[in-house]
Amino acid sequence: MTTTGDQNLLQPLYLMGGKSLWTKELEVALLNGNVDLIVHSLKDMPTCLPSGCQIGAIIEREDPRDALVIRNDLPFRTLKDLPPGSVIGTSSVRRVAQLRRRYPHLAFQDIRGNLNTRFKKLDAADSPYTAIILAVAGLVRLGCADRISSYLEPPELFHAVGQGAIGIEIRSPLEFKPDETEPETLLRERSLMVQELVKSLEDWRTALRCEAERALLNRLEGGCSVPVGVNTILVDLPMPCPWAPKARLTLTGVVTSVDGKEEVQRESSFDICGPQDARRLGVQLADQLFKHGAWKILQELDEVKKSDPDESRIAAATIDCPTTLQVAAPANSARTIVGSNEDYSLVTVPS
Repeated sequence: MTTTGDQNLLQPLYLMGGKSLWTKELEVALLNGNVDLIVHSLKDMPTCLPSGCQIGAIIEREDPRDALVIRNDLPFRTLKDLPPGSVIGTSSVRRVAQLRRRYPHLAFQDIRGNLNTRFKKLDAADSPYTAIILAVAGLVRLGCADRISSYLEPPELFHAVGQGAIGIEIRSPLEFKPDETEPETLLRERSLMVQELVKSLEDWRTALRCEAERALLNRLEGGCSVPVGVNTILVDLPMPCPWAPKARLTLTGVVTSVDGKEEVQRESSFDICGPQDARRLGVQLADQLFKHGAWKILQELDEVKKSDPDESRIAAATIDCPTTLQVAAPANSARTIVGSNEDYSLVTVPS
């Protein structure tokens, strides 16, 4: 099953406007009863789920950091090693914003596709890319950790909300209705069974960290394609009594302008007992970020999204990149994005 994020490979993610680029079509199938659960990369899940859907469990987190993958024929290992003008491939506005601030001498260009597709684009003889940035978790899970040139971690790069974690989305069990039909009864019973089944998979430490991160993002009203980075540290505490806090959670949040010129960073800690405490921490930190200027950065990004989509797409895709354009007959998917087949015989896209 393909989603909006899979179908539109031309437009930068942060200009596509939706907060459910990778989930909407899947959630329709879930609510219709065609599937009973959805396994997501948690960072792709909106912080506000449709009515009737809920997170059933958050599984133990893989390494949440990002990784630098440098082209095979180059001797470099880190971002600091790269010469001025080196082109970094990434589809994440969060990564571009933070790294443009820290490495203004580097250029950034959008890159999309699955892992193998991105490796092919990187290693091609005529590749425009010096390196690409990917999530460590995806590389490890797909057996490609050997391609990692170096790890990117705070303060160099703060990871995405929920990065490295797996979220299982389920139907919210329905209330019993005296007049419910037999299919409704079966769906309700299935939903309850799935809820009990997946709950046993949850890792409470990962869940608490991700609850705080997602509450922060929700308060900032951002989807997965906004320049918000986080880092969480969870330390277990001794529990002298059942109601005592069981962990100390420290959450760091950073919001960076797309051009890298402005950045707001704040940190806060709580002794927490459960998910409500974790969410409270996320909300309070978001309010601190707003107070110190994050609202202005996010507002400016929103204005870019609302501007002419073609102009903003081209501007975003060509920032700090060569301006050469290729002209070619468009694929059907490209025609769908830019307009009806009768309106266009050619499309131009940044090379």
